[in-house]
Amino acid sequence: MNKPYTRQDPVHSAGPHPGSAAPETSGSRIRLIATDLDGTLLDPASRVSARTRAVLDAARAAGIVVVPVTARQPIGLRAVAAEAGFDGWALCGNGAYGVHLDTHEQLFATEIAVPVQRRIAHELGARIDGLLFASVREAGEVFVAQAGYAEVATHGDHKRDPASMGAVPLTEVLAAPSLKLVIRHAVVTPAEIFDALGALDQSGFEATLSGAPFVEVMAEGVTKATGLAHLCDRLGIDRSEVLAFGDALNDVEMLRWAGRGVAMANAEPEALAAADEVAPSNAEDGVALVLERVLAG
Repeated sequence: MNKPYTRQDPVHSAGPHPGSAAPETSGSRIRLIATDLDGTLLDPASRVSARTRAVLDAARAAGIVVVPVTARQPIGLRAVAAEAGFDGWALCGNGAYGVHLDTHEQLFATEIAVPVQRRIAHELGARIDGLLFASVREAGEVFVAQAGYAEVATHGDHKRDPASMGAVPLTEVLAAPSLKLVIRHAVVTPAEIFDALGALDQSGFEATLSGAPFVEVMAEGVTKATGLAHLCDRLGIDRSEVLAFGDALNDVEMLRWAGRGVAMANAEPEALAAADEVAPSNAEDGVALVLERVLAG
């Protein structure tokens, strides 16, 4: 389903920029740290440890850009931004859009076309009865849920009160382009839905799993890697100067694309296989341990 990048893929070709005092690792300066949140930077209680916050602050003080790259929408990112010190660029919706957390500037947004959404719902619905859909729109601030979706959701799923999700007919969920289309079922597992999606015509969309209780669908070609490439183009940073951390299937392309990809010990097998290095788990401050070593030179 996801079309993996290799280190030879010409996704980003910006050249190196002299003058940075950022630490070096694996032969390249680190100018940007890209980190997933859940299962990676955050501990099992979804908090940022004091040790992690301290090393993120040290990285920023050294002139390194620190960017959260997450499946979350901004509403879910705000919950941890203060703890982590995030106040700059963030990549949300698995790389579908980039927003500045302080100025609210939108760097880019890539949406799934309405005909593609309708085709997915029709063809997938013919294979699995009882699917429920939700649409993320308008810089991630709008969440449109099908009737019945809120009944199977918890606050932790989208960092929203299910009572605030509303309940509309499926036709309304699919009526406008989505930054991310969410698909779930009361009984059928996300893995089973993901496999069924894999049997459909893949044109027009990209699907992945983040460890959440639903499948996440973006526009064709959209991954955390493409979102990171957009941001690096804006900042004049080469992919070889990027250090990325992740743990799930939706992190695989980013781990492959970055100059150095680090998977957590608790990562999914696909993420472990994509990484250059394996760090201790998120319960052991794995990101902090790696960054402390990097900053120490």
